[in-house]
Amino acid sequence: MPRKEDLIRLGHMLEAARAACEYVGSKTKEDFFKDPQCQDAVLRRIEIVGEAAGKLSVECQTELAYIPWKKIINMRNRLIHAYYDINLETVWSTVKDDLPPLIGFLEEVFEKAKY
Repeated sequence: MPRKEDLIRLGHMLEAARAACEYVGSKTKEDFFKDPQCQDAVLRRIEIVGEAAGKLSVECQTELAYIPWKKIINMRNRLIHAYYDINLETVWSTVKDDLPPLIGFLEEVFEKAKY
């Protein structure tokens, strides 16, 4: 079971991932590519997911090894440090393909934490 501090950060990740998915909602990829305000909001939420992941204890990351921590943290680093070279295809794929399973994993962690 993750420690209290880790559960707080996992909660931040869950909240941010849900928000990113909600911002995109039913938009098409083309609509997303034409909407810089939505892009900015989604990018910020993905940054938060990665920042919170990077603050988790090694024990938590090891316990939840099925979550791709390195990929999540690397995405955050890319968005922060290579802001001039953000690939919207990758961002779209992250929101549509990567965040929904992450949300499911995190919801499972919190469901187990209740008991």
